[in-house]
Amino acid sequence: MTDKLATFDINPWDNSSDSPSKPKVVDFTTKISKMQQSNDNFNGLFKIIGGVLLFLWLISGFYQVGPSEQGVVLRLGKYTETTDAGLHYHLPYPFETVYLVNISKERSINLGVNDESFSNSGGLSESHMLTGDENIVDINLTVVWNIKDARDFLFKTRTPDLTVKVAAQSVLREIIGQSKMEDVITGDRAKIENDTLKELQGLLDKFQTGVNIVRVKLQKADPPKQVVDAFNEVQRAKTDAERFKNEAEAYANEVLPKAEGEAIKRKQEAEAYRAAVISKAEGEAQRFSSVYDAYKTGKLVTSKRLYLETMEDILKKSKKVIMEPGQKSSNMMPILPLK
Repeated sequence: MTDKLATFDINPWDNSSDSPSKPKVVDFTTKISKMQQSNDNFNGLFKIIGGVLLFLWLISGFYQVGPSEQGVVLRLGKYTETTDAGLHYHLPYPFETVYLVNISKERSINLGVNDESFSNSGGLSESHMLTGDENIVDINLTVVWNIKDARDFLFKTRTPDLTVKVAAQSVLREIIGQSKMEDVITGDRAKIENDTLKELQGLLDKFQTGVNIVRVKLQKADPPKQVVDAFNEVQRAKTDAERFKNEAEAYANEVLPKAEGEAIKRKQEAEAYRAAVISKAEGEAQRFSSVYDAYKTGKLVTSKRLYLETMEDILKKSKKVIMEPGQKSSNMMPILPLK
C-alpha cells in the first residue's frame, strides 16, 4: 500500500513535448496540509483585525467635555446622566450616545421688531402693548439667555427660542398692562427690566426649560407713530407746567424767608416798643406815686413846685417874652417879627 494515488491530469493548455496521455502524480496530503496552513494564516489575520476593531470600538467611548459644556449621556435612547467638564467614558455606540451642550453661549431674542408695512397700514404689531391707563406704547425689548440645565433644555423644550420669546412677550404684556403710560415712557425703565427678568425666569423654571435669563434690556418705549405728535404736545405742556411750578417754588423760597425775616423784625420792634411803653408807664406811675407821697408830707411846697415846673414847660414852648412888672427895658432889643 502506498499513500500516493495516481491520476490522469490532462492540461489542455500544456504545450510541452510530453504526451497528453502521460500520467501525473499528485500528493494530496501535501496539498491538504498547505490548505490548512493557509486557513490558519487567514484565521490569525482575521483575529488580529477583529482585535484592532474591537479595541477601536472600545476606546471610542472616551469623550471630552469642555469647560463651558455639559455632556448628556443616553443609554439606548434613555437619559442616564449629565457630566461636567473633563474626560469621561460611556459605552460605545450604539449602546450609549453623548450630546455636548454649550451652556455658556449667550443667545438673544428681540421683541417688538415692527413690520413696517403692517405698521404703516395703520394696524398694530407685536410691539404695541396696552398700558394700565388704556394707552398704547411701542415697546422694543431684548432678552439675552443661556442654558443652565442641558437635560431639561434637550428633552423638555421642543423649540427653546420660540418658548423664550412667547414667555417674554406674555410677561412683558402683563407688566406693561399694570403700569401707566407715563411711567413706561419717562419713568424708571430699570424697574420694568428687573420685574420682567424676575417674572420671566420664574415662568421658564416652572416649565422646566433649562434656560437662564442673563439680562433684559428695554431698547425703546415710545407712543405709536399715529399719536406721537399729540403725545409730544402733552409732554411739552407737562414740561412747561413743571417749569412754572419750579419757578413758583423758587420765587416762594426767595420771598418767604424775606417775609419771615420782616415779620420777625416787626415782632421784635413791637415787643421792644411794648417793653419801652410798659417801662415808661411804670416809671411815670412810680414818679407820680413818689410825687403824691411828697405832696402828702408837704402840700404847699409840693403844689408850688408842681406849678413852677408846669409853667416852665409851658413857657419853653411860647414865643412871647414875659417881663416882671417895673423892670426897665433898656437892655432889650426890639425885633421885627417877620413871620
